[in-house]
Amino acid sequence: MRKTLGSYGGLWLALLLLVGVPAKAFPLFATFSSIKCVIDDTAILMLVALAQMPVILTRSIDLSVASNLAFTGMCTALFSHAFPDAGVSATILLALTIGTALGALNGLLVWLLEVPSIVATLGTLAIYRGLVFVVSGGAWVTSGKLPSAFIDFVRTNVLGFTLLSWLTTAVALLAYLGFRYTVIGRSFFIAGSNPDAAAYAGIDIGRMRFIALTLSGAIAGLCGYFWVSRYAIASTDLAYGFELEAIAACVIGGVSIAGGRGTVLGVVAACICLGIIKCAPPLIGASPFWQMAISGFVIIGAAAHNALRAPTMPRRTLRVAGWPPRL
Repeated sequence: MRKTLGSYGGLWLALLLLVGVPAKAFPLFATFSSIKCVIDDTAILMLVALAQMPVILTRSIDLSVASNLAFTGMCTALFSHAFPDAGVSATILLALTIGTALGALNGLLVWLLEVPSIVATLGTLAIYRGLVFVVSGGAWVTSGKLPSAFIDFVRTNVLGFTLLSWLTTAVALLAYLGFRYTVIGRSFFIAGSNPDAAAYAGIDIGRMRFIALTLSGAIAGLCGYFWVSRYAIASTDLAYGFELEAIAACVIGGVSIAGGRGTVLGVVAACICLGIIKCAPPLIGASPFWQMAISGFVIIGAAAHNALRAPTMPRRTLRVAGWPPRL
């Protein structure tokens, strides 16, 4: 843990500055309620970014997560509108089923047909986004058409935070433990950092990419329901471009695009940074239109930092002493 915090000291320092500068101009920004809102607003981004992390670790990319999220979100909204008494459990099961199926399709294209992940998911991005219009007929599902249980689930307040924030915290903890202590979690790192050694060790790289993409799809599907529940609307342009934010969070958080390196804590901190960047400009008198530019500078800075660190990073091997990987 100490090594992790030290390795990403710059990220944590940036996070403190992003909180401190707006708080000086607007003291209420540093209050519990403001921080709570930032965490609530970035919870879905954290989930999608954490699901994107194993994909990137295996030297792949999933560009279809936002389209998966949008399609699944629209399907859950239409389902709840048609069957208002079905309950939240059935809605969550539907979201996970659809999301997992869409993610598995990506995985099969990459694993069995050996289609590059960027090509496969670029194609399914268009397919899934188009299906949003097909199932909805171009219409939106507004809050008046959704049962109250559907909307209230993730908004339920527990000890000062919404249930969505607590669920995200639980997923982040499971991700931390999974990457550190499970065979599959460790295999994601090896598959990306040293594919030749992974093959000699009996690790099927294609299979690991299939698992990562399927997991990414499952979380994206679940987030489809969470998104519609939180914002109480399912639109045809839902989560448009959100896949780029998730990838940006991974890059800023230290997940190497070259695979094999990254931490859960880094991704979580990066998501919070991006959330603050969205909220802070108006408070310090800056135009909100600077938000995208600031995010771009942060992404380039993080990518440059990772590139400079890469030559000094030891290459992961299959030595027992090298595990579990540093998180």
